[in-house]
Amino acid sequence: MFGNLTHMIPTGRPQGPPKDVPPSTPINFPRCYPQVQDDDPSAPASASAQAHAQGQPPRPLTSVLQTILRPAELSISHLEALGAHIIPDSALTDLIPDAAFIPDFNAWQNLSSDDAHAANDSTRRPLNTGNLSPGCQIYLERRHELFTPNEAAFRAVRRVPAPKGQTQARLGNSYEFFRHLESFATFWDDTSKPPTPPAPPAPPPVEANGETEDTKDDTDLPGSDGKANVDYTSPEFFYRTGSGHQMPPEYRSNILSAFLKLVAYDFGCNVSAPRTEPRLYITSTSTPGATANQPRSSYFSSGCTFVFRTPTTREAARAGIVEGPLAAVSARHTTAFPPLRRAPSAPTSASSTSVPSTTSATASMSLAGATDRDSTLDLAREVVAALITAQHRARQGRAEKRFGEGQWWATKPRWGGGPGGPIGREVEMRSGADETIGDKDAPPPLSQAPALASVQLTSSSSPPVVGIDSLRRSRAPGASSWNSVLASCSGASSSSSGNKSSKRLKKSGNLPMYDNYRMVRPPSASWDKKTKYISIGRASGADYDDIFVISSLFHHISILRVRVPDRLLAVLDGEADSCTEDGKRSWGRLEVRRSPWYDFFKAEDRVAAWHTLWAMMAYLMRAEGAPGKEDVEMGGSEGI
Repeated sequence: MFGNLTHMIPTGRPQGPPKDVPPSTPINFPRCYPQVQDDDPSAPASASAQAHAQGQPPRPLTSVLQTILRPAELSISHLEALGAHIIPDSALTDLIPDAAFIPDFNAWQNLSSDDAHAANDSTRRPLNTGNLSPGCQIYLERRHELFTPNEAAFRAVRRVPAPKGQTQARLGNSYEFFRHLESFATFWDDTSKPPTPPAPPAPPPVEANGETEDTKDDTDLPGSDGKANVDYTSPEFFYRTGSGHQMPPEYRSNILSAFLKLVAYDFGCNVSAPRTEPRLYITSTSTPGATANQPRSSYFSSGCTFVFRTPTTREAARAGIVEGPLAAVSARHTTAFPPLRRAPSAPTSASSTSVPSTTSATASMSLAGATDRDSTLDLAREVVAALITAQHRARQGRAEKRFGEGQWWATKPRWGGGPGGPIGREVEMRSGADETIGDKDAPPPLSQAPALASVQLTSSSSPPVVGIDSLRRSRAPGASSWNSVLASCSGASSSSSGNKSSKRLKKSGNLPMYDNYRMVRPPSASWDKKTKYISIGRASGADYDDIFVISSLFHHISILRVRVPDRLLAVLDGEADSCTEDGKRSWGRLEVRRSPWYDFFKAEDRVAAWHTLWAMMAYLMRAEGAPGKEDVEMGGSEGI
């Protein structure tokens, strides 16, 4: 209706930065790097080794983890109990288990468009889906899109005209990524821009007639007729209006998904949220001689998402079936990490907000404060996401065992309580003149019911009035069965077609809700019926699984590879936590390799992160034998 009035809105150039802009949020990355020194005799012994040396049985891992009731209780000792060994700033060849699947990106960058078109088929490799991987031609297209300057990309997103003599930027498949990055620019400083120049001098004083000395002779110049002269070439056309900690959390999740889809789609995968809450299940080992031999089960929830493989058949893809997961995606929104303290002899940085393209953790810095609570909690969230992914991938070939299956508390009704009867809205919906449906629990036996057996219908046109009080009396000893009362009243009530309460009951749907409440059954299933759990990309014959975690903080991204031993998953599943003779962990250590932190605002950094994701997907989706032969069909998915 008012679409034609947009030309009346002036598009003038902003006169400097907006006022009352909050200060920028400092960027300080978490510094929690626990190390396992089991091979070093001079290193301090772990808690299990100390207990073994003192002749005491070591505390099981599950008992240590189940002491955590809230995030504030997490400490570095819990990560040490897992055997977490962090290796920061790992190179791409160290991050990918098999470097043979890393493409020669340097050679692809030097190809022209004609050469890339001719060599494209030779650079494509077979995948485990039966298709071929993307080649150098798609690589050059995506690389050209990601190297688009931020200012030009933001103009294309906002549909702002390009400067004179320049063409509008074509974002192609990267449009969604730059659209979310433009939203980031309203909360974070664009680190690809040069440092902000000093503020301009104050304007000259204004005379009585409203003119200054500089504007007296400018009345006849072009642009002085009231029309705005927009200079879209100015690098200061886009300004930050908020602070980083004020950014909505979904912004980071959206940009991370859009960035991953630049690689995942070409490999036949997608990023999607799980239909069931991701949980790390921990089952303690039953202790002999204890008062309660039943193992205790608990879980840690996570807000991570996953990278799944899309089925090759159209019917399965339209039904929403996914395969995997391949990797975990963890976007955290914590911004209050303490700054890194440098040694006294080391030069101090100019500002904590000036973040280099890659953050090195091996510099001559003092790691005091590296084990702060926020950094420890952030690392724990990444480790939990990796362990959840490992548990999901280990479900291949197994059937779900629901939590509480066969337990008394999931099969038998509770003792005690009131006499039963309607609850909640059932009481409100049954007035004194309305017909009630009675108790949903088991009806009383017929032998105890002579009290209401004498209920007779005086007329076929006037059904009896049975209220809540009579329902409660029917529960007393010697009362008639409520079902018999309904049976005797069925003829009369059927003739009364104008019963508004019965119509209201059928439409409301409240009774099934209360029936569902009254049912005693195990908790809902934790396995997704539309997910085929497959350990895609796992090394054959290995006793571990390499789990990749795509992590994001601030406006940065980092890729982790967590090597999860099968023995660790078995211990978390309830097997005995048997240590070696010297008190060491039976599963060894949990090795975590982390790439540098890459900045989304810098073109070089986002291309380097894109290279890492490309190599990760090429390794996970490699063709090894006939895929899908060992897929496990989930119960209840036959009709999908």
